[in-house]
Amino acid sequence: MVKTTLTYTCTNCSATHKKWAGRCDGCGEWNTIREEAPLAAGPKGKTLGSSKGRKVPLSDLATVDAPLPRATCGIGEFDRVLGGGLVPASAILVGGDPGIGKSTLLLQAAAEFARSGKKAIYISGEEASSQIRMRAQRLGLTDAPVKLATETNLRDILTTLEDEKPDLAIIDSVQTMWADHVDSAPGSVSQVRATAHELTTFAKKRGVAVILVGHVTKEGQLAGPRVVEHMVDTVLYFEGERGHQFRILRAVKNRFGAADEIGVFEMTGAGLAQVSNPSELFLSERDTQTAGSVVFAGIEGSRPLLVEIQALVAPSPLATPRRSVIGWDGARLSMILAVLESRVGISFAGQDVYLNIAGGLRISEPAADLAVAAALISARQDIALASDTVVFGEISLSGALRPISQAENRIKEAQKLGFSTIFAPSRMKLPSESGMKVEKFDGVDAFVERCFGAIDA
Repeated sequence: MVKTTLTYTCTNCSATHKKWAGRCDGCGEWNTIREEAPLAAGPKGKTLGSSKGRKVPLSDLATVDAPLPRATCGIGEFDRVLGGGLVPASAILVGGDPGIGKSTLLLQAAAEFARSGKKAIYISGEEASSQIRMRAQRLGLTDAPVKLATETNLRDILTTLEDEKPDLAIIDSVQTMWADHVDSAPGSVSQVRATAHELTTFAKKRGVAVILVGHVTKEGQLAGPRVVEHMVDTVLYFEGERGHQFRILRAVKNRFGAADEIGVFEMTGAGLAQVSNPSELFLSERDTQTAGSVVFAGIEGSRPLLVEIQALVAPSPLATPRRSVIGWDGARLSMILAVLESRVGISFAGQDVYLNIAGGLRISEPAADLAVAAALISARQDIALASDTVVFGEISLSGALRPISQAENRIKEAQKLGFSTIFAPSRMKLPSESGMKVEKFDGVDAFVERCFGAIDA
């Protein structure tokens, strides 16, 4: 009998080790190394891939130009994030915080997909069929011809999918599934990897679109080995703050569409309702002429989006003032504060700084630098910018304003919502006949002098 060698894998970075250790040498995290069963061996103890395989002929490249066949599920925001609809034989991984609405969204998508004449199966390993029916009744989906199942054994699931031959299969969730040929508990690294591999392989061979629901860690990352994200074709995150009714479906990887595309939903008593004009919704509760409030014209994927940036600056009784950020990068806030103090002479020492992106949205593009700086100075000086003003631009370490992309789309979105003034970097190509007043600045110092006048340090 061939002796099997156990391996130990880090659940955070997927680094392999010959023996267990408390700390991973690859990523430096503690208590993330787990025992993993070896891959199945071939005949007579030979490892997989040790013998020469047959040659696979290349397909005709002339068919590459043909458009991908897509099937829309009837929810426009969901189809938008996928790149125009579901692609057959695709594997999609959806992650999000517990209770954020992943199961609700996917049940609604499966119902709309089934109503269009396609065959959809929803398999849950966390809830009973009665619980799923209760949710469907609350959402008004009882008339949808969606087939429901509750099972965790991967072999039984694949057998059922093989017999039913659906167009869409939803697995909720991949952490609850287990393969009987892997000697480890459900949710372990080995089980998650084997389950995801089997379901992805089934999707490719049978032409079925498979959606996997994944749990997330405390840091907001998908739980389990990172190799699962590389197996699938699309990775989606369902984001949102529990105190807000808005939910954001964001694509971070998509082989069939644009990455960083977002879909905006609103949580209602009847489920998730798609938002066709998110800019208007994010600005609907905005107070006009408020110090520390600035409107930023951003780009999320291919969609222009106007959001409100809120700042509060207050004297701090602490030796080390607070720097609290929600919806933006905390390190970038520190950089903006350093640039304002070094290049403009505006100090925030001895003051607590709070920054918030209204509506629970998360912004990552550096084009928000100038809007953040404007909000901070506005809150510090208690001077409000005009309510019809939109600000965007990237700030460099020298204090200069750098140009950003897709300025025309940002301006069109601002004009559509009634804004009339744009503050932007000077080295940008802006449309000359936009009908809006555009003021350009070379550096952040000129911008501060124009909007707030002389400021004492």
